[in-house]
Amino acid sequence: MDAKSQVLVGDVGGTHARFAIVDTSARPFAVLHRLELNDDSFVTFNEAIKAYLDRAGIARPDAVALAVAGPVTDGKVKFTNRGWEMSESELRSVGFAHALLINDFGALAFVLPDLKGEQLQSIGTDVSGLEGAPVTVLGAGTGFGVACLARYRGRSVPVATEGGHMSWAPRGDTERAVLGVLEKRLGHVSVERVVSGPGLENIYAALAEIAGQKADDLSAEEITKRGEADKGLCRDALDLFCSAYGAVAGDFALAHGARGGVYIAGGIAGKIEDYLARSQFRARFEDKGRLSYYVQPIPTKLIVEENAAFLGAAHASLEFRDD
Repeated sequence: MDAKSQVLVGDVGGTHARFAIVDTSARPFAVLHRLELNDDSFVTFNEAIKAYLDRAGIARPDAVALAVAGPVTDGKVKFTNRGWEMSESELRSVGFAHALLINDFGALAFVLPDLKGEQLQSIGTDVSGLEGAPVTVLGAGTGFGVACLARYRGRSVPVATEGGHMSWAPRGDTERAVLGVLEKRLGHVSVERVVSGPGLENIYAALAEIAGQKADDLSAEEITKRGEADKGLCRDALDLFCSAYGAVAGDFALAHGARGGVYIAGGIAGKIEDYLARSQFRARFEDKGRLSYYVQPIPTKLIVEENAAFLGAAHASLEFRDD
């Protein structure tokens, strides 16, 4: 394997730091030396990269492309849900000839055209969408990420966004009551404040307050497990979460004109795949009043390819490399 065909890739979010080497000379690209460093507390991003190279026992390749959870501006990122900062110039200063920072959902947009078959799982109606039309990728994890692949007459441009920080639009008495509780506590209530791991915790606490009950100190994972197993506040919270998730996905389908499909990523959907499919996710996705006919033929697909962000980052690295 030629050293110049290797790209050190990363997928770094609010609670995870994953790294690998992608061999871009292979067809399809090969992902090698995958490691997760989630059990460590690194003061800086550079320390995490050095630890990866040491543990993988490999030399630093010429290129690095990191998919990061946060807005990238002029080659710099400050993580939204983590205390790290990083810049492409810093990466070049430690020995990388080519360095790219890209929003994690922006990276996913680069790989969407290559995903197929067992790499995807339909959520709800199994429809095909409009070939060559724009597509959206979004998902809930520690935060809520959104990007789109804008397509027009054979041309494609991946566009990263901060759509997770758009205002949440509740529907119905219960959702409006939840919004009221969260507004008092948080002020602006974004999509991310509801459709994310912390968002599920916010929903649960708000429903408890509305019901005049004392909320247990539960993590999103605990709320999910109880919600899947039993009725009660945890089930109500999980149901509202899935409904809001579907409504938000439908909103972005309209906003992006994503008639080619909406792809679901993030750490949560894969853990509740069966429940999500049985929930009101798809019904709320399609429930867009006079434009329901527009979203009904749009597929909603869960990305189950665990290396999707790595592959997207590698594609982006080649796209933006100057040699």
